[in-house]
Amino acid sequence: MSIPTDEQDQGVWLTQEAHDRLKAELDQLVASRPAMAAEINARREEGDLKENGGYHAAKDEQGKQEARIRQLTDLLRKARVGAAPTTATNAALGTVITIRFAGDDDTEKFLLGSREIAGTTDLTVYSPESALGSAILGAEPGTTVTYQAPNGRDISVEVVAVEPFVP
Repeated sequence: MSIPTDEQDQGVWLTQEAHDRLKAELDQLVASRPAMAAEINARREEGDLKENGGYHAAKDEQGKQEARIRQLTDLLRKARVGAAPTTATNAALGTVITIRFAGDDDTEKFLLGSREIAGTTDLTVYSPESALGSAILGAEPGTTVTYQAPNGRDISVEVVAVEPFVP
């Protein structure tokens, strides 16, 4: 049996607070489906659908809600809920990483995890699927990694420190 190496295989790490918040959002969206359907029906009865802005706006909103429902359902299905790691020796989901960009003396600290937990911390959250997140995943302090930015430029960063996330 192989060991999962990416977030899709491992699941998404969430704090219990973030999981509960997302579950409540999902429940609210599902509960509002009948009201959205009623809104669309009411707008449909206003007349010609080609020139009915209210109908098209309601259909667009329904599409956005259904997309969010699918996103949340998938996320919660894959979620690994629990406390952040209590020790950290390398960059992993649920750890706080301090990095230094090559040629810069300043450091940057962020949480490596799902962006859905961003509402539970003041730290910037990088997904392990992002260019930086995937490059440092598994790296130990003292390691320098290079990743390609969205603009195509190669960027090197040194992992300065790795510590457990304390919400």
